Amino acid sequence: MLIGELSSKSGLSRDTIRFYEKQQLIAVTRKERRGNNYKEYSEEVLARLLAIKRLKNFGFTLNEIADLLEMIEQKEATCNNVSEFIEQKVTLVEAKILDLINLRNQLVSGVNKCKDCCNPEQPEENCPILVTDNFLES
Repeated sequence: MLIGELSSKSGLSRDTIRFYEKQQLIAVTRKERRGNNYKEYSEEVLARLLAIKRLKNFGFTLNEIADLLEMIEQKEATCNNVSEFIEQKVTLVEAKILDLINLRNQLVSGVNKCKDCCNPEQPEENCPILVTDNFLES
């Protein structure tokens, strides 16, 4: 199938498909047709694109997806290996959640400090949160 049909079937844009090809996440063959060199995509490429799309929806990076696809190709995608891989991802997600909670707390603290330090009757030219390096830390 040509890229337009592949795009329709996968729900991915042509640019995304081309990007995945450049990243070597998918492979294609060339087929001579009407004097042009069109790329011919197989059903296997479609299945791989759908797998990539599913894994992206789970929050995996393209590097992580490449690792998972390599596991499949090497016949190493056992339940134990995959669950271990996913557990590592869960650990990373939990760490990001903690970082985001800390960032949120800093921002809320900064907003409260702005409200306390800024006099609405005599507005300062620039709020200290934007011009002081350690304003959020104190």
